[in-house]
Amino acid sequence: MRVILADDSVLLREGLSRLLEDAGHQVISSVGDASALLAAVSRDRPDVAVVDVRMPPTHTDEGLRAALEIRDRWPGVGVLVLSQYVEKPYAAKLLAGATEGVGYLLKDRVTEVAEFLDSLERIRGGGTVFDPEVVRQLLARTTHVDPLSRLTGREAEVLRHLAQGFVNAAIAERLHVSLSTVEKHVNAIFDKLGLLHTPGYSRRVLAILRYLDE
Repeated sequence: MRVILADDSVLLREGLSRLLEDAGHQVISSVGDASALLAAVSRDRPDVAVVDVRMPPTHTDEGLRAALEIRDRWPGVGVLVLSQYVEKPYAAKLLAGATEGVGYLLKDRVTEVAEFLDSLERIRGGGTVFDPEVVRQLLARTTHVDPLSRLTGREAEVLRHLAQGFVNAAIAERLHVSLSTVEKHVNAIFDKLGLLHTPGYSRRVLAILRYLDE
């Protein structure tokens, strides 16, 4: 996998570079600000860009705005936002757009190297990976009614795997059932949560957001 790292911390970039290279991946560029990130993506077209939220010059939301620009200009490039913070307005835009190959993880909550590497692989493959805490901060509870109460135990289990970023085939393998069975459960989840097929919206992501709001 070809990766670009963007973080203003030199020590973090060096640590991630060594981790990725030890795992057999190629770090093709390592930069410390958003403008250098966009230039590197334009030049090198990585498989995935790992982006911090707060970078020079203002150390507010430059990295996340750059991540959104990458999604718009180079949709084939996966983006993993890796930060200590949840910037709600831009994070909401990131999750509301095309959800293939995108992730948002909190640095302090990534506790396993294998988990981090697996997240990168899933993003490269077009999957969606985001920390439940990110979504909890994005969503405000508007009802006391449990929207998941209508799901069967197996449907709830499938939804939990969806929230972890697994595609249908991977869920089938993990639950030891057929792909068609998983697809049937996913469609049932959409129906029971009242998620209609609407152009411009991902029912899969909306279902995950409902799950993570609990």
